Amino acid sequence: MTDVLISGSGPTGLTLACALALRGAAVRVLEQRPAPHRESRGKGLRPGSLEIFETLGVAAAVRAVGSRSVVLRKYFDGEPVADTLVDDGGLLIGQWQVEQALRDRLAGLGVRVEYGSRLVAVTQDATGVRAELADGGVVTAGYLAGCDGGRSTIRRLLGIPFEGSTREEPAMVLGDVRAPGLSRDFWHQWFTSEGGGILLCPIPGTDGFQLQAAPEADGEGGYVPPSLESFQRIFDRCARMPGISLTHATWLSDWRINVRVAARMRAGRALLAGDAAHVHPIAGGLGMNTGIQDAVALARALAAALGDPARQEDVLDAYEAERLPVAMEVVADTARRYERVVDAVRTPGRGTEVGLA
Repeated sequence: MTDVLISGSGPTGLTLACALALRGAAVRVLEQRPAPHRESRGKGLRPGSLEIFETLGVAAAVRAVGSRSVVLRKYFDGEPVADTLVDDGGLLIGQWQVEQALRDRLAGLGVRVEYGSRLVAVTQDATGVRAELADGGVVTAGYLAGCDGGRSTIRRLLGIPFEGSTREEPAMVLGDVRAPGLSRDFWHQWFTSEGGGILLCPIPGTDGFQLQAAPEADGEGGYVPPSLESFQRIFDRCARMPGISLTHATWLSDWRINVRVAARMRAGRALLAGDAAHVHPIAGGLGMNTGIQDAVALARALAAALGDPARQEDVLDAYEAERLPVAMEVVADTARRYERVVDAVRTPGRGTEVGLA
């Protein structure tokens, strides 16, 4: 029997595991994917997250890979119109690189992620949690932490409603690509007088860019699925740089606006953190960072409950009381920000007023 079973090996789950292991708790981390991913996804650590990583012994590793500052170069109809230096004390870094640094730290603490482990059932009583795996295995633990993303299996198994809304049409296409010949000194943001735009952000420590763009219409009221070919068409139309060809699309995705918060973040000895508890628009880059903050608060609560079982109810309730209002505030704030961004990008001539830094 382990102290805490963690489902999900993203930044939230790995931060939680490191924080608990440093406190001497026995933890296991299960991940249903067969191996680590190498997708840029969330690409910014805020100063508060770096402070947390200092306490976990991870800050030096992420700083060695990431970039402290970035210059946003905005274009209008193919012509550069403004350069803005962003240096807010945070770090530009791909999510997979953050996860790698956390995994390495966790391995140094004697814990390794167990890949290919999918939970299919959860039961609990006054003494602990019993988790059944798809391969027939069973794990028992004092507590269970659901850090398994917006489509959380743990949240579903616990029967916790995920309240809010989801727009069915894609709001953005994303991907990791290379762009030989394009300067890596800038986070390029192209907008056009017809409306629409495309962004290419260099991911430090790699030769790739993260691409973000409005989806391409298919002419029949729908949208073209993301592909290297569709990325190139959008790039050609917005950037107007005929000498640049996009290559090596290693991640292709589309993104829909989800504005949802779990009705509660605790069900007995099982708790939620990160995207499993709240999802919101990407404006402001707060998703990964909010999850990291959830993880530290949850580690503090679980360590207190493990150290003094008589305090369990109070400290676990306090976690939800602390983090649920934060989640609701972040969701509301990012929804407002994103609507302003979308309005500006879709309105001819207004795209250069905004950015997605």
